[in-house]
Amino acid sequence: MTQRWRLSLWVVLIWLVATGLDRLWWLHQGGVPAWDQADYLNSALDHGRALGLLPGGSWQGWKPLLDLSPKIPPLASLVNGSVMAVSGDDPAQAAWSLSLWHGLLLVAAAGWGRRLQGDGMALIACLLIALAPALLDLRTDYVLEMPLAAVVTLALWRLDVWLDPQHGGRWGQAWVATLVALAAVLVKQSALLVLIPAGLWGAALALHRRGPWLRQALLLPVLGVALIGPWLRHNWITSLGGTNRAVFESAAREGDPGWRSLEGWLWYPRLLPEQLGSVVLMVGVSGLLIWWLQRRQRPAASSWSWRWLLINLFAAWVFTTLSPNKGDRYIAPLLPMLLLLLSRGWWQWGLWLQRWRPSWSYPALVVGLLACMPAGWQSQWQRLASRPRGPVEALVKAAGGGVPDQPPRTLIVVPSTSDLNQHNISFYGRRQGGQTVGRQLGGSPGDVVPVLNRAEWVVLAEGNLGSVRKSARRLDRAVRSSGIFQQLKQFPRPKGGSYSLWRRRTDHPPADGFETRFASLAEGLAQGPSGLDAVFSAVAVEHMLDGHFLYRHPVHRQALERLKADPNDVEARWSLALLAVLANRPEEASRAFADLDTFLPDNPWPSAYRIAVLLASAQPWTAASVADKARNHHHNQVIDGLSDLSSVLGGRLWRLPSAARSLPLAVEAVEEELDQAQASS
Repeated sequence: MTQRWRLSLWVVLIWLVATGLDRLWWLHQGGVPAWDQADYLNSALDHGRALGLLPGGSWQGWKPLLDLSPKIPPLASLVNGSVMAVSGDDPAQAAWSLSLWHGLLLVAAAGWGRRLQGDGMALIACLLIALAPALLDLRTDYVLEMPLAAVVTLALWRLDVWLDPQHGGRWGQAWVATLVALAAVLVKQSALLVLIPAGLWGAALALHRRGPWLRQALLLPVLGVALIGPWLRHNWITSLGGTNRAVFESAAREGDPGWRSLEGWLWYPRLLPEQLGSVVLMVGVSGLLIWWLQRRQRPAASSWSWRWLLINLFAAWVFTTLSPNKGDRYIAPLLPMLLLLLSRGWWQWGLWLQRWRPSWSYPALVVGLLACMPAGWQSQWQRLASRPRGPVEALVKAAGGGVPDQPPRTLIVVPSTSDLNQHNISFYGRRQGGQTVGRQLGGSPGDVVPVLNRAEWVVLAEGNLGSVRKSARRLDRAVRSSGIFQQLKQFPRPKGGSYSLWRRRTDHPPADGFETRFASLAEGLAQGPSGLDAVFSAVAVEHMLDGHFLYRHPVHRQALERLKADPNDVEARWSLALLAVLANRPEEASRAFADLDTFLPDNPWPSAYRIAVLLASAQPWTAASVADKARNHHHNQVIDGLSDLSSVLGGRLWRLPSAARSLPLAVEAVEEELDQAQASS
């Protein structure tokens, strides 16, 4: 017990020193969050508000909370938003959450290292983790890889404890391991790249050992349904779509090497000298070589824990390499495991010195650790110099953002640079309870007319527009030359050029709001795919012009008033159905489409839409029931395909041959209708 307390005190001391150095970094950096960083800060802000912990928000229930994490699970944002409520919502203040995640990582590394080789190696592992350039980078970069690395390492350690053949198999161990593994998935889906091989191995061991392990293994599916199920059921379509764009489309766009090439397999190993430091690698690898040559001297710790570490490290590297999208951050969950392994090499050098030169062992360790420091600090100074600096905060304040009790505003952002983009404008605009958001337009030539007709505030750039399409320049020129907008102020940029804030002139009032034509657009859904395409094309632009979706409340109120006056008002029912779809409320949408099916018995599309929203809400059995009835009544190719699809998803695998025939025909029917609509327009 005394040794455990001694190790705990050392871990706390390492965390305090590392956190103090991180605070110095945040004190001296004067930059602003770039795209990803601002996006994650916005997510934390959203979740803190939804919990009622931050100004400008309040608890609205579970569904609005789940709406906030359509693509990435919510756990990290819930924690980060809660920390933000205590620390403050300035980026440097919000970064205190990274320090807490780092502390969790050190605890996990210390616990796992202690099992592997005892307190000495655990302490070395914690020191190497604190000094590693890649992890030092992640402690001062507001992305999800630090929390991901922390929770994944904790999960693997606790799975190691539970699966230990001599001391494992206890219910308490199983509960902790299962909850932490599920927490890792709720931080980010990429945790599965590490946990799937570990889970498969653990399941195989549980089946082989039977007894308590087999019963305890049932906790994973049961708790998985309880903890991950609600979020996945609410967001499974957007999560799959986001994963496809982030993994497959991004890999194709960036030209990342595939798994069939040698370059793909060497992608992550070649990063290790930069990510871990050359000294860490040289000392660690050489020490591991000595250990291997002296392998007859068995380690003091259980060989099971070493097998667990080595096999999981290799398997996780294989799974991560097989992922199409490559990036230096994506290997972060594996780095603590690798540093645990390398710390065994450092420990071996200590054993060798204690045998031949006992008085040299501790001084050599200190010198070695000091030699590790320049790599991390050189990387940090380079990042400090390249940190994006810009006038985004001043621009947002000039537009009235970041101030409580101001009316909701949407700034149309034409440029997209690391120092000014729609994400960091939204973050600074909503600090301290503000209600100003940024939205990106200019990616399509069709954006010009809606902006000139409806936008109130526009942000332009003089000089480089950043990562935007050529059509953004057309929008830029249109705003400047239209006479509709007045330039309020220019804000110089550090590297030349400026940003400018423009506001609509009072003598050019905006055109009628989206709510005036929403009902007719919604009724266009009765035409099938052609009407659906028109609706969502219009909605996509409107959601940029109106980042707060202010049109929804008046449309909903008007539809209810019309139904109260005339229960047979089909247009009002289409409005309610479309509102429910846009708000991701499949149960409400299903009821609305069921009512429309009653009022329009000869129109197949209310049934088709109802089947689709039932599938979106993970109700394939209900969808199959509705689809089979509609199939007999309407004889529509799209409904035929949806009927087979919902039946297969509901477990009727004997419908697979029918689905293989009907789904391509359904897709062709939809494409044909869309082509006809485009030709007529």
